[in-house]
Amino acid sequence: MSNKLMGLARLCRPANLPTAAADIFAGIAISCFFSGIASVDFFLVDTGTIALLVFASVFLYAGGVVLNDVFDAKLDAVERPERPIPSGVVSVKEAAILGIVLLLLGCLFANWVSDMSASIAIILAATIYIYDVIAKSHAFFGPLVMGLCRGLNLLLGISILGELPIVWITIIPVLYIFAITLISRGEVHGDNKKHIALAAVVYAVVIGLIATGIAIHSTNLPIAAPFLVLFAFMIYRPLFKAYTDNSPEHIKKAVMAGVISLIVMDACWAVGFSNWYIGLGVLLLLPLSLMLSKLFAVT
Repeated sequence: MSNKLMGLARLCRPANLPTAAADIFAGIAISCFFSGIASVDFFLVDTGTIALLVFASVFLYAGGVVLNDVFDAKLDAVERPERPIPSGVVSVKEAAILGIVLLLLGCLFANWVSDMSASIAIILAATIYIYDVIAKSHAFFGPLVMGLCRGLNLLLGISILGELPIVWITIIPVLYIFAITLISRGEVHGDNKKHIALAAVVYAVVIGLIATGIAIHSTNLPIAAPFLVLFAFMIYRPLFKAYTDNSPEHIKKAVMAGVISLIVMDACWAVGFSNWYIGLGVLLLLPLSLMLSKLFAVT
């Protein structure tokens, strides 16, 4: 039984789940800023609503990665036989039921927040399914749809007040995830220097857009600058190593760093549109994610 539970947990990618929660916290800070509400007061008072949306996001993310392994079962049997499904720890049927239940729970929790949150959650669940079933096999369409999932997750956080005061910001995580997905194309066989070089350019665009967005709408760019520097350091250091030594091992580390650094990106948004201590609070999810990454695979 313990092996079964561990296998089910591994399917959910626990190390990645704090990144989904971080999106929600960043989205809430953005929503409060544009709605003229003090974010610190909102975080202290509306803890129940926040918890519902965090659980919705985490369930949707977990459901998506579980179903990803369901539809990749045959490929993983060849390329990643150590994963729970090809190793026989969890059956395809068990994993499929788990993934579907998690997606439904995510939509249900979002529905308890607002109709708008429910609508975004349903669209996000559908987009996740499209990626898992169809899009991921396409060189361009796959990274784009994966990015849309992350953009919708940030939008889910922004929807907490029942409105969408700003939408364009969600383009940035779309670009970012597009870059990470490009890098991941070399996880098994390596030899993807062109994708890594393109990802480096996209990363630079992402950092520039975050800084520009904060500078245009608030006066917090000087406070957000150290967070942006940390973000750049965390994503570029392993990316440079993956380019110089274009092996699956270093590529996998670059992908892992990109995924976990989503927390730092969200901390940049939080400090840019609220206060430094809100950003620091989001950043505290980073050690949790890093700790879990020692126990569970990120990719």
